[in-house]
Amino acid sequence: MTTTGEAPARKLTAKGRATRDRIIKAAAELMYEHGAQNTNNEQIRIAAGVSGSQLTRHFPTKESLVRAVLARQADVIRARHQVPEFAELDSFAALRRWADTFTASLDMVRGGCTFGSLAAEVVKTEPSYRDAVSDGFEQWQELFRRGLSIMRERGELRPDADPVALTHLIAAAFQGGALLDQAVGDSKPLRDALYGALAYVESFATRP
Repeated sequence: MTTTGEAPARKLTAKGRATRDRIIKAAAELMYEHGAQNTNNEQIRIAAGVSGSQLTRHFPTKESLVRAVLARQADVIRARHQVPEFAELDSFAALRRWADTFTASLDMVRGGCTFGSLAAEVVKTEPSYRDAVSDGFEQWQELFRRGLSIMRERGELRPDADPVALTHLIAAAFQGGALLDQAVGDSKPLRDALYGALAYVESFATRP
C-alpha cells in the first residue's frame, strides 16, 4: 500500500526501487537503534548513501518514511516466525522452539522486537500511525491464532481453549518480556514471560 506523500513503488524503475529499499533499510536500522524521534534525515541519507533530493523524492515527509519502516519491520518479524522449524506454530513443540529461539536472541536484549519497539514509540507520539501499528500486530498475531485453531481442531487443545485469548496472552508476554529484556540487559524476563504463557497454553492440552 502506498502511504501519503510517498512515491508509488510500482512506478519506479529497478534502480529507483533499489534506492527506495536502501533508504527504508537504513532508516529501520537507525530507528531500531536510536528511536524514530532521534533519527533525522541527515543520518538516514548518510547511512543509505543517497543524496538529500533522492531521500525527499521517495519520502517527502517523515510520516511517509516511518510508515514504510513500520511496514518493513512488520514483514521482518512475520518472516522470522515463518521458518521451517516453527512449522505453522501449530504444535506445543513448535511453540517451544519459537520461544527458545527468541529468548536466545541477543537482538531482543539490545533493541527488543524490531516491530514492537518502534510501534510502541510512534503510536504514543503520533496517533495517525495507529492504523499501521494495528495492521502490523494483526498480521503477526494471526500466525498464532491460526496455529492454535489448528491444534484445537485436531483435538490437541480442549474445546474451551480460545485461540484469540491465548494469542493475546502470547503476544503480550512476548512484547512485555522484550521490553523488560531491554531495561535490564538480560534475556531472563522474556524467557520467564514466554515459558509462563506457554505453560498456560499447555494447560488446555487434551493429554498431559
